[in-house]
Amino acid sequence: MTGTDDDNADLPAGTLRQWEETAVEFARLAGAEIVASLGRTLSVRYKTGPGEGDELLFRDPVSEVDQRVESLIRTRLAELHPDHGIIGEEMEDHPAAPDSPVWAIDPVDGTTNFVNGLPLFAASIGVLHRGRPAAGAVWCSTSHGLRSGVYHACGRGPLSFDGAAIEGGPNPAGRRRLSGEPRIDPGGVLPWETRKTGSAAIECAFVAAGLLEVARFERPNVWDVAGGLCLVAAAGGTAFVLCDQERGWERFTGFGDDPRSWRGQLVIGPEEAAARRRDAIAAG
Repeated sequence: MTGTDDDNADLPAGTLRQWEETAVEFARLAGAEIVASLGRTLSVRYKTGPGEGDELLFRDPVSEVDQRVESLIRTRLAELHPDHGIIGEEMEDHPAAPDSPVWAIDPVDGTTNFVNGLPLFAASIGVLHRGRPAAGAVWCSTSHGLRSGVYHACGRGPLSFDGAAIEGGPNPAGRRRLSGEPRIDPGGVLPWETRKTGSAAIECAFVAAGLLEVARFERPNVWDVAGGLCLVAAAGGTAFVLCDQERGWERFTGFGDDPRSWRGQLVIGPEEAAARRRDAIAAG
């Protein structure tokens, strides 16, 4: 799906596991900071504020937790791997040494939910090797176990939650499954009910864990999905990307040489379901 296995086959298994363990450490750090902030009045700024169009009024919030968590992770990563690169939502990029991995960090994904107290948000840590997801960890405010915790994996799997491999799958008695969508579909003919969570990272983790059958993202940033795509791959899922209308839909293989500037519509899920959602979008 994402090239996390074959395209990173030259990496020693121990290296991948080490990156995964470090990603889990960072995700847990982020989760602890998020939980510790609950119940406090947070300072919040908005990337889009008054005077920039009513339809965009007060969009893209950034809380003090976003900034503090990213700063903590950057400091820790500089101690562990000063040659590794960092792409984060809130701060300038730290370039990587040649052939070193790049860490894509989203300290709070679903910030609008978070600052409003809606308990659907995540912290996403992705490790990219040559632009391809190699390891990932996503702390989620809730999970298949009805508690917060970290979904994690590296290119060779398995998908795990708080250190334990996830076994089983969706309830086979469920005849109508769920699709994560950027907008709620009022009708439609697809065989899924739609849900909008407000967090791409949570939807990636939920697809990997089998809670959602498929999910679609219109123009995510690399830090929104880098960690989650590794989880989906480890669970045996597939991703398709629409880079532009001329090229059409392709199987996702990586974020390219400049991950920060990457943009593409994504569909993720088991092969058959993801292909069906892709084809429905292509058909209009």
